Amino acid sequence: MRAILIAGPTASGKSSLGLALAQKHHGTIINADSMQVYRDLRILSARPSMDEESLVPHLLQGHVDGAVNYSVGQWLQDFETAFSEVLKLGRLPIVVGGTGMYFKALTQGLSEIPAISDEVRARVRHEGEGVDPADLHARLARLDPVMAARLRPTDPQRILRALEVFTQTGRSLASFQAQKRPPMLDLGACQAMFLSPAREVLAQNINQRFDAMVAHGALAEVTQLAGRGLDDKLPVMRALGVPQFMAHLRGEIDLPAAIERAKADTRAYARRQFTFARHQLPGFVPFSP
Repeated sequence: MRAILIAGPTASGKSSLGLALAQKHHGTIINADSMQVYRDLRILSARPSMDEESLVPHLLQGHVDGAVNYSVGQWLQDFETAFSEVLKLGRLPIVVGGTGMYFKALTQGLSEIPAISDEVRARVRHEGEGVDPADLHARLARLDPVMAARLRPTDPQRILRALEVFTQTGRSLASFQAQKRPPMLDLGACQAMFLSPAREVLAQNINQRFDAMVAHGALAEVTQLAGRGLDDKLPVMRALGVPQFMAHLRGEIDLPAAIERAKADTRAYARRQFTFARHQLPGFVPFSP
């Protein structure tokens, strides 16, 4: 077995299972969660605690600054280095996370998309600053209707990415997505699972975990993040709980309302994770925690 891959919705118990397997099988945890890479969000991204990190090695956790627009391609590059290090040490790689796109790219390959120049990225981001995501989506639909049809109007991060590619190349992002590099891992040589708890249990876990995050300083974490004055379209600013707490800090809603909105958005995100796995991760075996 080359690696163990543990995907699943948020609050499904992935980290606990990964830690238990790593302790039992001389393993190293490699993070596959797009928010746990950011050092700004230890609490809200539910990164393993320092005590848990001391039990077994954890890689690709909190190694990226929030000002970085970290991509799937960058994660794959970091993963390749981490994976090689784990194998050299004779340990078992255990890849744990809730970002389906990371697992899809790892096991199915990633599209060859040209690098975006700093000038183009800055121009597109400047033009999109303060613009409603629905209006950004309408702009993309005029330039690249094929890609616009694939993206939700409420997803500014991916809309801006598609606009950057079109501005840089004059081609639809969809045309590049049709050309893929070979996958880094052969799924047949791995044990791949998707944790699938009962929906009512998962909803309860989400609510309880968010309450625990609040008790452990999630609002203070977002207050510190707000003080950095980062672009609100950066991935770190879209993390579950961040927009809701930001609205509270601006005086738009009270704290209980922010907490309830964050819980509702987290439950909705978990449903999308189930849908993604069902359609995009066919080789991952459903597993009841």
